[in-house]
Amino acid sequence: MKSLFEQLGGTYRQEGDYLLPNLIPPECGEYKIGKYGRMRRKYLKEHRKALYSSMILDGSLFRHLSEIDRACNDRIESIVSAMAKQEGVTEALKASDQMEWVRRMNSIHSRAEEIILHELIYEA
Repeated sequence: MKSLFEQLGGTYRQEGDYLLPNLIPPECGEYKIGKYGRMRRKYLKEHRKALYSSMILDGSLFRHLSEIDRACNDRIESIVSAMAKQEGVTEALKASDQMEWVRRMNSIHSRAEEIILHELIYEA
């Protein structure tokens, strides 16, 4: 007589005297998770515990974190380039006054990062 686990397609492996179920998460892909993916995971773990647990159980957490990380990086690039163009931060400024260019680009990057943190990382 097969157990319910075996009827649903589950298999076992022998470990010494015991049969242990082969439990593999539904989705075992390779995902790159960068800075923003890790920030999103921390936010979910601390403030959205039910959603975090649900995503772990159904195997969608790492895919979600990878998508968030990719979206944040793409969005920050577009915001930085638009703000730099709007504020007149050009290659000519970089050639004439490097420190001023760095100061302005750092300011732009910080503001762009604030925008994406509120839009994508800390969204409900």
